[in-house]
Amino acid sequence: MKNITPEIYSEMSKKASPKSNTKVNVPVAFLTGGLICSIGAILLHIFKSGGMAETTASAWTSVILVGISSVLTGFGKYEKIAKHAGAGTLVPITGFSNAITSSAIEAKSEGFVLGVGAKIFTLAGPVILYGCTASVIYGLIYYFFGG
Repeated sequence: MKNITPEIYSEMSKKASPKSNTKVNVPVAFLTGGLICSIGAILLHIFKSGGMAETTASAWTSVILVGISSVLTGFGKYEKIAKHAGAGTLVPITGFSNAITSSAIEAKSEGFVLGVGAKIFTLAGPVILYGCTASVIYGLIYYFFGG
């Protein structure tokens, strides 16, 4: 067996990697992400038109987008959409929901406590930690310097 140098590995990696068609992938991702955001904007408009306060309407819009993403992930449809749409499905709220739901589905066989309960936080944990930490820091800055 011969030693594999970084140059040889790089060459092997280039040969094994599928070629991506950037001229097609970028517009498709852009349009898919735009479609997801447009659906969110339409939902927000519908809720606000129905008399909801903006914060309540925003919360319900987020809940519905997360729910749709989770259901599509559970039925294996989100991955099929992502296969064709690429990075467009990584729109933050739906992409995060897909990642959390996928993590839970993969850990289901290990049980609800040690499987789903533990593994779901491998992804959500850092987001929660840094989100809470950032909110405390921003809150302190606002309290002391913002008035």
